[in-house]
Amino acid sequence: MKASIQKAGRFLSSMVMPNIGAFIAWGLITAFFIPDGWTPNESLNALVSPMLTYLIPLLIAYTGGFVVAGKRGGVVGAVAAIGTIVGYDQPMILGAMIAGPLGGVAIKYFDKATKGKVKSGFEMLVDNFSAGIIGAILCVVGLKGINPVCVHLTSWLASGVQFLVDHSIMPLTAVVVEPAKVLFLNNAINHGVFTPLGIEQAAAVGKSMFFMIESNPGPGFGLLLAYMLFGRGTARSTAPAAAIIQFFGGIHEIYFPYVLMNPIVILGPIAGNVCSIFILHTFNGGLVAAASPGSIFAEMMMTPKGGFLPNILAIGTAIVVSFLVSSFLLKVFGKDGDLDAAQQQVSGMKAQSKGVTSAAVAAVTSAAAVVDSVTAVAGPVSKIAFACDAGMGSSAMGATMLRKKLKAAGLDGIEVIHCPVSEIPPDAQVIVTHRELAQRAGLASPNAEVIAITNFMGAPEYDTLVADLTQRQGSLA
Repeated sequence: MKASIQKAGRFLSSMVMPNIGAFIAWGLITAFFIPDGWTPNESLNALVSPMLTYLIPLLIAYTGGFVVAGKRGGVVGAVAAIGTIVGYDQPMILGAMIAGPLGGVAIKYFDKATKGKVKSGFEMLVDNFSAGIIGAILCVVGLKGINPVCVHLTSWLASGVQFLVDHSIMPLTAVVVEPAKVLFLNNAINHGVFTPLGIEQAAAVGKSMFFMIESNPGPGFGLLLAYMLFGRGTARSTAPAAAIIQFFGGIHEIYFPYVLMNPIVILGPIAGNVCSIFILHTFNGGLVAAASPGSIFAEMMMTPKGGFLPNILAIGTAIVVSFLVSSFLLKVFGKDGDLDAAQQQVSGMKAQSKGVTSAAVAAVTSAAAVVDSVTAVAGPVSKIAFACDAGMGSSAMGATMLRKKLKAAGLDGIEVIHCPVSEIPPDAQVIVTHRELAQRAGLASPNAEVIAITNFMGAPEYDTLVADLTQRQGSLA
């Protein structure tokens, strides 16, 4: 069941995450220019509705189709999504998530069925008209079939949420959310449920607490503070840096090993988020759009005018409650856990959540062996790619750390970029990635050297790579 949910979450996030910038753009325009915004402007307020009704669903649909069948799939998916959008006065995010991949699947199977059967000279004609005809058919299917189904599903979900609110049990969602985050089920919950519901609610009332249920940095920060004061060994010494990265950088996965090495402490973040959701519900807190990553900066930027007090109170309450409960649990049940083993466990779980099988993980060459082969790159190294699954979180942080080490070693001429493992540029000569993604990186860029790491915060492979490159530069000079 966990693997199935992870797979669904991975697919949903592949449609939503590349378009987070559009959500943020809409949220900022909404926060500033609506009648109750920071700087109300009637003409600029006209942007709010079209962006939410058409732009965001079409981007999601295009991305969903693209994931399945490339650009042709994206185009057909976007055409199909129009049918789900018109005829409904609310943003059809759910319909876009269905119509987009459906368009990709349709054109993919058509291309597969006609491969090698089109007469020479008619390829462009068949390609264009097949996409147009299939898109037109799916557009009608979207209007007459998908649209009504999604309207009923949205109504059902809204009724379920209203039931939770009416019975004052909304805070108990934290009992599911916090353990789900540690098990890498957060994408399925956040992007599959909370984001669509949040968009619906924000369109109606201007903000939504759903955007804060999973992204709230308070529970994890409180846990790491407890480890700073009452942890032991490596866990205590690394907790301050992890807390800064988690709270200000928004990379929540950095605190997962601290939970896995002593699982009972998950009760701290659960208690913190329960209290936080209660505060949000009681004082009408929420964000105008999704905050990604879950950083305190992102939370504040997406806070509407007049909403800072309840949001700050909710985050602060989460920190305090999580810290107190986690501290008590560490004092009573504290033990000398193996942080390295926990980080390895997190890496394995992350790999599973991203579709990497255990066999693929086992097939990856050890990090040390890969590092030793860096000097085999022909010619001088001018470009290094740090890759993770989405190309946004850990890869960005790792690239920054590696860039600083190269600069300190006088290797300013080497470009270091971060990117998704599926979009590694062909001119990258060295790829640094998580051990569980190393095989995918090698397949994506077979001519590059792959350096596999397990801990992007303090990987010894960084120093080994810098030393190898320094020695290589000296020999070339």
